[in-house]
Amino acid sequence: MSDSVTDYKAEWDDDDVITVEETVRLVPAALAGERLDRVAAVLWPEHSRSRLQAWIEEGWLSIDGILADSVRRRLAGGERLALKLPPFVFGESPQAQAMPLSLLHADESIFVVDKPAGLVVHPGAGNLEGTLLNGLLALDPGLAAVPRAGIVHRLDKDTSGLMVVARTLEAQTALVRQLQARTVHREYWAVVAGRLERAGTAEAPIGRHPRVRTRMAVVPQGKPAVTHYRPLEVFAEATLVECRLETGRTHQIRVHLAHLGFPLLGDPLYAPRAVAARFSRQALHARRLALVHPASGEPCRWESPLPEDMTRLLEILRGERR
Repeated sequence: MSDSVTDYKAEWDDDDVITVEETVRLVPAALAGERLDRVAAVLWPEHSRSRLQAWIEEGWLSIDGILADSVRRRLAGGERLALKLPPFVFGESPQAQAMPLSLLHADESIFVVDKPAGLVVHPGAGNLEGTLLNGLLALDPGLAAVPRAGIVHRLDKDTSGLMVVARTLEAQTALVRQLQARTVHREYWAVVAGRLERAGTAEAPIGRHPRVRTRMAVVPQGKPAVTHYRPLEVFAEATLVECRLETGRTHQIRVHLAHLGFPLLGDPLYAPRAVAARFSRQALHARRLALVHPASGEPCRWESPLPEDMTRLLEILRGERR
C-alpha cells in the first residue's frame, strides 16, 4: 500500500470541481521552529502525517495566503495555515456507478464489503469504470470527499472476500494507522497445489520481479513480508490452507506460497500452466477480518463464507480423495 492516499490530480475549475470547505488554523507559539508537516499533523490530527505531506507537495496547503513550497519549512508561530482537501474532478476521476455490492456491515464510519471475484478494486490509467470504487461512490456520494473513496487496502481482481472502507477522513486515518501498526487481522483461505502438511511462517522480502515487471517475487532488496500459514484440509494433490497476513505486500500470499513450492490453483502469474488450468481464478478468499472500530474503539470481527466456485472446487477435491 502506498503511503500517499491521493491518486488523482485535481484542478481548480469552478465547473468541474466538487468544492470542499477550506479549513484554517493558526500556528500556536508552542510550535514555533517546527517543520510544516509536523505542525500540520498537530493542527489536523484527523489526517495522517504522510497524507498531509502529500497534500502539501501537491499544493493544497497555503501559509498566509501563499502556497507552501516544502514540507521541511520551519514556522515561526502565528502563521495562518489554510488546507483544502483534494476533491475528485468530474471528467478525470471515476464516476459513481450503481452496482450490486454485498455489505456485511454499514454504519456512519465504515462499510465492510464482501467483494466478488472479478471486480477490480481501484481504477487505473485508462480504466475509470466498473470498479469497486465506482460502486462505492454510488452507494455513498459523500465518499467523493474522502481520498480513494475510503479504500484503505486492496484485494486482487480475482481474489474474493472482505474489505473495510472508511466513510470519513477520521475513520480512514484510524484504519490506515491500524494497518501500518499491523493490528488489523486478515485471514485468507487458499487452495494450493501439493500436500502442505505442516504449519509455518513465510518471512521473505517481496519486490518487483527483476525481469517480468508485471510480477512480484521474493527478492533480497524487496520490502519485508510475513505470512503465517497452516493446512486445514489435505487432499490427494492439493491443500486447503489458512493464511494470516502481518504485512500487505502486492500478491503476498500468492508469491510466498509459490516460493515455498505450493502455488495457488488457478493462479495465472505464479503457478505452472497445468496448475493454473485447474481453476478459473487464483483460489484465494479473504475469509476473516478483525479490527478496532475507528469511532467506537470496540473490537470488531467479520467472516465471509467461501464463494460458490471455491466450494465446488473443494467438493471436487474431496471426491478425488475417495
